[in-house]
Amino acid sequence: MAISLKKGQKISLEKTNGSSLTNICVGVNWGAITKKGFFGKAKQVSVDLDASCAVFDANKKLLDVVYFGNLKSTGIQHSGDDTTGDTDGDDGIDNEVINVDLSRLPANAEQVVFVLNSFSGDDFKTIPFASIRLYEGTPERVDSIYATYDIANDPKFSGSVSMILGKLYKHNGNWKFSAIGETTSDKKLKETINTAETSYL
Repeated sequence: MAISLKKGQKISLEKTNGSSLTNICVGVNWGAITKKGFFGKAKQVSVDLDASCAVFDANKKLLDVVYFGNLKSTGIQHSGDDTTGDTDGDDGIDNEVINVDLSRLPANAEQVVFVLNSFSGDDFKTIPFASIRLYEGTPERVDSIYATYDIANDPKFSGSVSMILGKLYKHNGNWKFSAIGETTSDKKLKETINTAETSYL
């Protein structure tokens, strides 16, 4: 059963049988915004959200960033840039997915921070069914959902266009996930990563 993560909550990435997970996905799903056009007729306006992640070593040195312009790094694969969202309603499929194979991450990788930016500049509160989920599986297959964030309906995300979702971090040789769920005043990916580096590592 998925848990709705709260700020500061930490979860161990283990299967029910106690073995460690290897493939973790962070998926983002969202819809287009309905606006009134000419003569009061409703029209669908595309929304461009961008899921990204930054990899850091034990000294908090940035090793790599995976985003729409760099879809692959060692042990990490981005599904690709979705610039519209679901224009015909929620199809239940994540629009962007970052897949992390923990067994293939660089040996010096200690933290992987996940962020979300509204590239189109749309306020999170205006985006229909915008949500994030952390799950075991692949972009094509969801085995077990571990946690969910409801961006569209949680008032704390209102008025913002960027946020820090959470981070994978190594503790005593094992990977864990820490929920951050904090909005930032940043407008661009680079700024958001800088905020993560200075405030959340």
